[in-house]
Amino acid sequence: MFDSGVGGLSVLRAFRQLAPNERVIYFADTAYFPYGPRPAPEVRKRAFAIIQRLLESDVKLVVVACNTASAAALPDLREAFGIPFVGMVPGVKPAASRSTSGRVAILATPGTLDGDLFARVIDNFGRGTRITTIAGSGLAELVEAGQAGTPGAREALRGLLGPEVQAGADTVVLGCTHYAFLQDDIRAEFPELSIVDTSEAVARRAMQVLDEGGLRAPLDQEGELDLIVSGDRAQFRAIMQQLGFEPAPVEAQQ
Repeated sequence: MFDSGVGGLSVLRAFRQLAPNERVIYFADTAYFPYGPRPAPEVRKRAFAIIQRLLESDVKLVVVACNTASAAALPDLREAFGIPFVGMVPGVKPAASRSTSGRVAILATPGTLDGDLFARVIDNFGRGTRITTIAGSGLAELVEAGQAGTPGAREALRGLLGPEVQAGADTVVLGCTHYAFLQDDIRAEFPELSIVDTSEAVARRAMQVLDEGGLRAPLDQEGELDLIVSGDRAQFRAIMQQLGFEPAPVEAQQ
């Protein structure tokens, strides 16, 4: 799995609950965090570099645990490499079916909102629903800095989501894996708001792909987690532990 930082850990947590015996490498590209404002070609270049590194460890499946990287690179990665990929797609379909007001807010990074993948998802599943997109400026940075669950995080969410909730939105789609760690803050500020987070759905899809390819680890295999961090390793481990994850061996990567 890879992400620009800790966001993809939301997918990792869900996956490890389903497959505790799998050996997972998590690549945190913190030296290039955040991906959201970066041009798509730059994000695509980083994705290719990361996959080349992961292939050195003989991985059998890659989860692109980042909406921005999925939007920028997923089709090209599938075409270029001979292993299966599972990516992130904003949960427009479940949000549209869940909303009773017919008004849904999509909270995501600019890189996700501007991608062709997002446009196709809206076209396929957003018809009949009023979809409003909100660029979550600064939210991923708050999570990466260990500020989830703080007054600052709730203030930021009030400013971003408040106007749309007042206008009638009853459902919000979390279109960035970092935002999964802000769910408690969202519920505290907007208890009536339904939250769609696709982390568990992506983990289930990864399990399905493993099953379809006969790639599941033996049930008696001991699960492992290794980290590769392109930036500050100590800082990443500290935020990871703050989010409830146990320490893991970590390798620096440029």
